[in-house]
Formats: sequence, structure tokens, C-alpha cells
Amino acid sequence: MMIIRRDYYLDQLVAGRGNGLIKVITGIRRCGKSFMLSHLFRKWLLDHDVTSDHILHIPLDDRRNSELRNPDRFLQYIDSLIKDDNTYYIMIDEVQMMEDFVEVLNSMLYMTNVEVYVTGSNSRFLSSDIVTEFRGRSDEIHMYPLSFKEYYSAFGGEKNESWKQYYTFGGLPQVAMLDNNQKKMIYLENLMSTVFIKDIVERHRVKNDKELEELIKIIASSIGSPTNPTKLVNTFRSLKNFVTTNKTLSKYLGYLEDAFIVKKAVRYNIKGKKYINTLAKYYFSDIGLRNASLDFRQMEETHIMENIIYNELVARGFSVDVGTVEIREKNKEGHLVRKTLEVDFVANSGNERLYIQSALSMPDDNKKKQETASFKNIDDSFKKIIIVRNDIMRYIDDNGYIIVGLFDFLLNHDAY
Repeated sequence: MMIIRRDYYLDQLVAGRGNGLIKVITGIRRCGKSFMLSHLFRKWLLDHDVTSDHILHIPLDDRRNSELRNPDRFLQYIDSLIKDDNTYYIMIDEVQMMEDFVEVLNSMLYMTNVEVYVTGSNSRFLSSDIVTEFRGRSDEIHMYPLSFKEYYSAFGGEKNESWKQYYTFGGLPQVAMLDNNQKKMIYLENLMSTVFIKDIVERHRVKNDKELEELIKIIASSIGSPTNPTKLVNTFRSLKNFVTTNKTLSKYLGYLEDAFIVKKAVRYNIKGKKYINTLAKYYFSDIGLRNASLDFRQMEETHIMENIIYNELVARGFSVDVGTVEIREKNKEGHLVRKTLEVDFVANSGNERLYIQSALSMPDDNKKKQETASFKNIDDSFKKIIIVRNDIMRYIDDNGYIIVGLFDFLLNHDAY
């Protein structure tokens, strides 16, 4: 079996040892949470002198462990395995299958020589509720599907071919392991319909699952386009020929965000230093799921590239907004009119800020002028970056803007 390294997350697990908190691994279904604990982290512990009898892996979805879904029996079982004062590493998969699991985890905080790690893979556990349940008592590690760097490190080959595979089928590890395109398509389409949508429908008692499916398709087909529930209602009315409400679509969007299927990027007025809540953009956590939602029919590389850049920034720990810059310029009649320019991404992490434009290509000065128009109206000195699909050498132009090729950006964190 091929092992795909996930060092970014492994390092977080290693760093969290001894912090006295429950380590909660969250993330979209099938992104590799269980494998991270039971294989990669376990191997690290064994390589660093932790004996196997001090690593307890308990998959509660295994029928043979069904009795341990009872909270009292589970705690008795853990007590029976702890024989000395050395540290025990307890890894619980599918913890939500245990009754009163919140109380169980709280009880384990009183055990002085255990490190507790939990994952879950249904929408109840994957929702943001889990963070609220354990606020102040947990250390959340959020996992994402494979980045392009992780994907390429595992599969190698020619970069352009790897890119085509990645932007078509995404980064869910099980998909990446399949040996032909047809299997990948079928797997993703089934996963979307029988797992993700089913979870949301069951948890939130959604009565009209077709309406939810149509919303997913509309968002998937309009990556990079600002929208809101009102605009979506109009889209349903004009394209789908049936009526829904702002309230219903707002709830559905919340369900999709809670399950980490999509993530919202809010618009930010750069000059006014304030958020604009009227419109937002939605990006898919895994581009393969997005493409599967559309039956792999709308494969515009420019929009897919923008989604992947967004995911890369978020996975690197940035808070990412969509930037707007308001300017005044003369129209053909010579009158001053207000115009809004856009910055694809405003990425913030601590004191670091990046302004980023995603451009499939910049074949001439007119295209470059179009991409940099918003940059020229931003007064601060934070880095301004244009990421182009072309595999070019990084350079800085006369205005101080950084132009970097997509592969360099995705494969090298120091590219900018």
C-alpha cells in the first residue's frame, strides 16, 4: 500500500503531546483523519520509543467493538488497559458512535497519564458544533484533502499530467489511489450523493433533498462569482423553474459549511477596512467533489485554479477574504463615476498579508493591466502577487508586483 506523507498534520499532532487537551481531528469525510492517527502518528510514536501496548487504537465502527459504544463499559475497558504511570496514547475513531461521548471525553481529562485523540466522520461530528462542545478543553487539528504538493510528492511524474489529474479528481486520498479515471468518477459521484448529501438530509431532516442537490450544482457551476441567498433564489426561479426562499437557501448553505463541503469567502473593502456582507463567494473543499456534482461537464480551468489556490491558502493557515477596491474614474462623458475593482484573495496570517490575483495567463500588456488595476489603488506595502498558470520563473515587475507560476506557488511555500 502506498503511504502518502501528511507531515503538516503529523507535526501538529507531535507538537500537541502533553498539552492536557483532547486532540480533535476534524475535516471533510474521507480526507484521511483515521489513517493519520492509526498509521502515520502511530508509526511516529513507535519510532520514538513508545511501546505498542501504550498505543490504544479503538475504532468504534468495528462491530467487534460494539460493546464499547456503551460509555461505562468503554471507561472500564480503558481503566483495565492502563497498567503503569507511563503515558498512554488513546485513539478513538468514530467517537460519535458512543453514547454520551462528550461526558466520556470529559471524564478522560481527569486521567493524568493519557493523551486522547478522537476523530469522527458523520455530519454531527464534522460540524462546527464539536468545537463548541469542547471549547477550552480541546486542541482542534483541521485536516484538508491532499494539497497538490502532497499529491505530487506521492505520485510524481510530469507536472502537467499530475495537475490534470488533480484538478479533475481532487485530493481525497482514496480517490488518488484508484487506478483509472472511470473508477475515480464513479467513486466521487457516489460519495457525493450517498454520503455527503445523505448525511445532511438525515441530520437536519431536510425534506426536499432535490433542492439541496440543485443548490450544490449552482454553487459548483459559479465558482468565483459573488452571490447571496437572494441571487440564488432568482437563479432557482429562472433556471430551475421552481420557487424557494432566502431562509431555506441560507440554511442549506450553513449545512454545507458545517460539513466542510464548501467554505465562504466574505468580501472585504480594502480601503474602508470593513467587511461587506451583501455578497460572498463559495469554494469547494475538494475540487473533485465539485466536479462530480456537475458530472465532470464544466471543467473551466480558470475557475478550478482559483478554487485550488483558495484551498491552498486556507490549508496554509491563512484567513482568506475577497478584496474590493472602490475608485472614481471618468466615463466617456467626462463624469466621475464610482467603480469597484476586485482582488481575488486577501490572505491574512498574523502580521502577514498577501494580495493575490489568479490568472490563467497574461499574454499581453492589456491583460496585465486588467489584473493589476486593483493593486495600483491599494496604498499599503503588503505583497501583491499574481499567480499564473504558465510554468514561469518567478519575477518582480517594475511596480513591485510578484509574478509566480502556479506550480511554484503550490509546491514551494517560499515562492512568494
